[in-house]
Amino acid sequence: MTENPREAALRGLTTQWRTMTYNWRDCALYALAVGATGTEPQYTYEKDMQAIPTFGATPYWGTVNVTPKLPRPRSIPVLVEEKLQPEQSYVNLDYEFLYHRPIQPVKGTFVYRDVLTDLFDRGEGRGMAVRSQVEVFDEGGTLLCTNRCTTLFPTLGGYGGQPMARGTSWIPDREADLVVGDHIGAAQNLLYRLTGDTNLVHVDGEVATSRGLKGPFVHDLCAFGYVCRLAIGALFPGQPEKLRRMYAAMKTVLYPDTPVELHLWKLAGGKAAFRLVNAATGKAILDRGELEWEV
Repeated sequence: MTENPREAALRGLTTQWRTMTYNWRDCALYALAVGATGTEPQYTYEKDMQAIPTFGATPYWGTVNVTPKLPRPRSIPVLVEEKLQPEQSYVNLDYEFLYHRPIQPVKGTFVYRDVLTDLFDRGEGRGMAVRSQVEVFDEGGTLLCTNRCTTLFPTLGGYGGQPMARGTSWIPDREADLVVGDHIGAAQNLLYRLTGDTNLVHVDGEVATSRGLKGPFVHDLCAFGYVCRLAIGALFPGQPEKLRRMYAAMKTVLYPDTPVELHLWKLAGGKAAFRLVNAATGKAILDRGELEWEV
């Protein structure tokens, strides 16, 4: 079967290898950016500090202190945007995070690159989906975590490519076993932006409204980090190293100054399902969530 020209143009696309050096301040900043408060000193105080596992997701969209330094995050979605159609808008469909080894919180170096792994044609008017993967190693070559993201380009479908399978859900048809409330701060988008994702839609009102949004919004991975922190506190408190996997589908835009609830369903064998909900509207922000940890 002859490969579609669009797929041929993108197949094998990778970013260059990069390094990110960090210290305890970066870990503390990330923790604050995903909602940690003074009641969680293990994430914000360098004495006996622990890293929130999803700190390992920050390299996905680019980070502040990276080599080489680039003017904007250069992930696979950005490279696809530039290669096919400059300023082509895109949205995240889902995110998966695998945690292999605990991240050293006081100081360290991430070594990583972004690799395109799959392309899917959702059909005319429904877009093209790009799946990419970032494996994050320490300076000694040990694999710390794996990030996988599916990104939708809404106007690029209908080219005759491989279709995308429909997602399934772990969410049981019953009330959640645990509901944990929290609040997305009025400046949470600005705070999370300091961890490295400097996309202008999260800070510039004109750019955000030009994309059909009511204003700057909170990063999807900020919401993902909130879930990680809250789920650890609810399911295996004080032991972030037990996390093994998180997955969620991105459903609705999250704006600053929003109350949220994490709904958790306990399953067998160190597994849980989750949904992050806008507590004011009842709408899911992250849905079909899957979480696994070591028991």
